[in-house]
Amino acid sequence: MSARFFTTGSLALIAAAALSCGAAQAQQRFAYNSPSAPQYAPNEQATPDQDAQLDPRFQRQVVNYTSKEAPGTVIIDTPHTYLYYVLGNGQAIRYGIGVGRQGFTWSGVQHVARKAEWPDWYPPAEMIARQPYLPRMTAGGPGNPLGARAMYLGGTEYRIHGTNDPSTIGKDVSSGCIRLTNEDVEDLYNHVQVGAKVIVLPQNPPAVTAQRAPAPANNARISLNVTTPYSLY
Repeated sequence: MSARFFTTGSLALIAAAALSCGAAQAQQRFAYNSPSAPQYAPNEQATPDQDAQLDPRFQRQVVNYTSKEAPGTVIIDTPHTYLYYVLGNGQAIRYGIGVGRQGFTWSGVQHVARKAEWPDWYPPAEMIARQPYLPRMTAGGPGNPLGARAMYLGGTEYRIHGTNDPSTIGKDVSSGCIRLTNEDVEDLYNHVQVGAKVIVLPQNPPAVTAQRAPAPANNARISLNVTTPYSLY
């Protein structure tokens, strides 16, 4: 019978692959005035992810998607684990994603500050404090938790990046970063420009509130004033 041994470094990489991103307080809010997003053809085609482990509903595809945002904008639908790349003319490329686990989700508006191919990974101090066994640096490559590509969001620790584990797509798994399959993150990387606007929708959108209007006079018809504090586009 053969025994299998794991070094401290290998265990660290296994744990890192499950998290892959720095933590921040949940429900952070950011503000950024985006430059004009580049134009893309609305009939642009996407090739579905061929990985057999990926749920078909999370495979990359062009979908009908009405948005007031300019083409080139990235919209992350956290509760439904989808990322939309707005094409314009009522269409978007939709990707399946993995999002932050409970306590590590966030929402707001950011921008793509920079992009990297096969990026090195430097766990932030907050993550090392929680998991001191993590390596201080992992060189880019197939075994790196950030996968094939990374798009860094503003001055935060958050990234949109790849993953070598398609089974985590559609799940709440990270410390706040957004992950796609390596095939999908390469496709998104080729579309997204530095400076692009990124909108992250909250895990739990504010509920629609209804307030009954004052009692009308002369038996007038009663109506409800409905306010929706958050737009889902």
